[in-house]
Amino acid sequence: MQASTYQERRGQIERYFDRTAMKAWEQLTSTAPVGRIRATVRAGRDRMRDTLLSWLPDDLHGARILDAGCGTGAFAMAAAQRGADVLAIDLSPALVDVAMRRSAEHPGDRVDAGSRITWRSGDFTDPALGHFDYVVAMDSLIHYDMADAVRVLQGWSQRTRGAMLFTFAPSTPVLATMHAVGRLFPRSDRSPALEPMAEGRLRRLLSSSAGAAGWQPARSQRIKSGFYTSQALELRAPAP
Repeated sequence: MQASTYQERRGQIERYFDRTAMKAWEQLTSTAPVGRIRATVRAGRDRMRDTLLSWLPDDLHGARILDAGCGTGAFAMAAAQRGADVLAIDLSPALVDVAMRRSAEHPGDRVDAGSRITWRSGDFTDPALGHFDYVVAMDSLIHYDMADAVRVLQGWSQRTRGAMLFTFAPSTPVLATMHAVGRLFPRSDRSPALEPMAEGRLRRLLSSSAGAAGWQPARSQRIKSGFYTSQALELRAPAP
C-alpha cells in the first residue's frame, strides 16, 4: 500500500470526525430529529446496514466479525445481538466513545450484546487485530482511492475465512458533480472527499489481485436515498 496516500487520507478522516463533524454525526446516527437532507442520509444508511446484515447468517454464535469503521456502533450491536463476537474499530476515538456509551445505556438485548463487542480506536488494517469469519466495512472505504481500497481488501482476505462485505461510492454523473462542487469549498470546511468507483473496474482489479486470489464477487446492491448513494458488494472466500 502506498503509505503516503493512505496515511494522509486516514489523517484527514480522523480529524474530520473527531473535530469537525462529531456532533453532527452523533445526531445523524441517533433517533433525534434532523433536517430533510440528513433524514434521507439516515434512511439510506439504515437501509444499507439492514442489507449487509441480511447477507450474514441469522445465527452468528461462534462467528468473529470485524466491524471496520464502526462509527457509533449500530452495526456492531445488531451483529452482537445475533450472537457474534465483534471487534468494532474506528479511527475516531470520539465516535468509539459514543458507541460504547450507547451500548451501555440501552437495557435488555443491547446489554448482553455489549459484552460481545470489543471497542477499539485505531487502524482497521492492522494485522494484529487477528483473524475473522466476516469483515464488514460499511461506508468506511468510500474516502480512499480504488487502489488503496483494493489493497485494504487484499490484507483482510488473508485473515478472513468467510466473506468480506463492503460499500463503495458508485461512479455516477450525480456523484461526479457533487465531488467537483465539493472541491470549491474552503479546505477547512470540506469533509474528506468521496472517491467514486466504477464497479466493473473494481471487480477487475479484485479479480486480478494476487492477495485476494480465489475470492469471488457475489451479491451487489445499490442504495439510493436522497443525498445518500452507496453500493454494497460481497466477496466470498474460496472453498477450502
